[in-house]
Amino acid sequence: MRVVIAGSSGLIGTALVSHLREAGHDVLRLVRRAPAAPDERGWDPPAGRVDDGTFDGVDAVVNLCGNPQAPRPWTGAYKQAMRDSRLVPTEVLAAAVAEHRVPTLVNASGINYYGDTGPDAVDEKGPAGTTGFLTVLSRDWEAATAPAAAGGARVVPMRTGLVLSPSGGLLGTLRPLFRMGLGGRLGSGRQYMSCISLDDHVGAIRYVVEHDAITGPVNSTGPQAVTNAEFTSTFAAVLGRPAVFAVPSFGIRLVLGEAGEELALTSIRVVPAVLEGAGYQYRHRTVREMLAAAVGS
Repeated sequence: MRVVIAGSSGLIGTALVSHLREAGHDVLRLVRRAPAAPDERGWDPPAGRVDDGTFDGVDAVVNLCGNPQAPRPWTGAYKQAMRDSRLVPTEVLAAAVAEHRVPTLVNASGINYYGDTGPDAVDEKGPAGTTGFLTVLSRDWEAATAPAAAGGARVVPMRTGLVLSPSGGLLGTLRPLFRMGLGGRLGSGRQYMSCISLDDHVGAIRYVVEHDAITGPVNSTGPQAVTNAEFTSTFAAVLGRPAVFAVPSFGIRLVLGEAGEELALTSIRVVPAVLEGAGYQYRHRTVREMLAAAVGS
């Protein structure tokens, strides 16, 4: 298959490009500068421009664009940048997919779509949440794919959980603290975390690209969500370090404000019903397996 990837230079995009090529697919990367390699095509999302011929013979477009959700206070400008970095590229690509009759659009989204689920597990049939910046953003992000669906494309929003990678991402922030013995649960520790290994996330994207019976939202998470307390104790055990500290909720809210509430204290317990029902085979089914793979133990 010929696949166009937007956001190919990030943590997930880099891994996905390699994964698809190893599987024998032809991958084209969208870049926001003058193309410098045969596999690159230029585009300018704010201007709504994509190089002519980019979508010729293309079977699928995968859109991974979006600024990171950093653990820092979210100013109005920072939140607007998060919105623009997701919605604008999605709108451009959805219109292009419809115009050029590309059969498939796989578009990044987030499990924040469901809002705070507390202890209750939700699958892809669960309702959208009603409050929270990231919840509203995820809803709007998915809505931006509407032109592609109206044009007849198969549209798959990948509602992605916490991706556990050997470098960068969540573990890039946590690993140094845990190695120094400073790891600990956040708040009560009862909030659920829905994680997936980097290998399985890119594997799930490839699986969706290759299986055209899969349509509509897909939860890209592992089979079993865990509480923050369980995640903390497991990560410490994998590293062979203690995790005796606890960061109080009020401290997280005081330092990070809205970002702390949504990134650290919100409980999102997700079930990947579509992936499992479609027969996807996980490399890492448990959080212990994901963490062990990420740290090379």
